[in-house]
Amino acid sequence: MQDIDSFNRLFDQVIADYHRHDHVDQKFVNPKQQGGIDHLLYHKCWIDTVQWHLEDIIRNPSIDPVEALSIKRRIDASNQERTDLVEQIDDFFLDQFRQVTYHMDARINTESPAWAIDRLSILALKIYHMEEQVQRKDVAEAHLHSVTHKLQVLLTQRKDLTQAISDLLEDLQAGRRIMKVYRQMKMYNDPSLNPVLYGEVK
Repeated sequence: MQDIDSFNRLFDQVIADYHRHDHVDQKFVNPKQQGGIDHLLYHKCWIDTVQWHLEDIIRNPSIDPVEALSIKRRIDASNQERTDLVEQIDDFFLDQFRQVTYHMDARINTESPAWAIDRLSILALKIYHMEEQVQRKDVAEAHLHSVTHKLQVLLTQRKDLTQAISDLLEDLQAGRRIMKVYRQMKMYNDPSLNPVLYGEVK
C-alpha cells in the first residue's frame, strides 16, 4: 500500500527544488527513477509549480498583451500535459489493482486516486506560498492574522485529504471500491473536436 504522506514530502521537495532558481524557464531534471510512481509524481508537481508562477505572471496588469497571449498558450499546453500525467498515474493504480476481486456491494468513488492526488500537489503549492505570506514583514497585522488562519485551514485540508486518499486506496485494495477511470477527453485542444480549430465556426 502506498504511503500518502510520502507523496506530500515528495511534493514539498519538488517545490523546494523549483525555488532554488525560481524561474519558469529553468531546466527540468527529474531525480526520481523512471518507471516508478515517484517519477510521475515529481514531474506532475513540477508542472503544477511552473504553472502556478505562470498564472502569477499573466495577472500583472502591466503585462504586454503579446506576452500575455504567449503565456496563455503555454498555460493551455501545461494543462494538457498535467492531464496526461494524471492519467498515467491512474494507469499505475489500474495496474496495481488489476487482480482485485470486488465485493458484491463494492462502490465507485467520485474521483480516481490520481485526481485526488492532483489536489494534494496543488495543496502543497498553496501551503508553500501561504507560508511565505505568513513570514512577510511588510504587511499589517490584519494581513498576517488572515493568512495565518488560511494556512491552518490548508494544513487541516491536507491532513484530511491525505487520510481520505489512504482510505480510498485501502478500499480499492480490499475490493470495497471499484478502480474505474474515465479519461478527460478534453475537446478544446483537439483540432478534430474544437470547431474553431476545424473551421466550422461562422
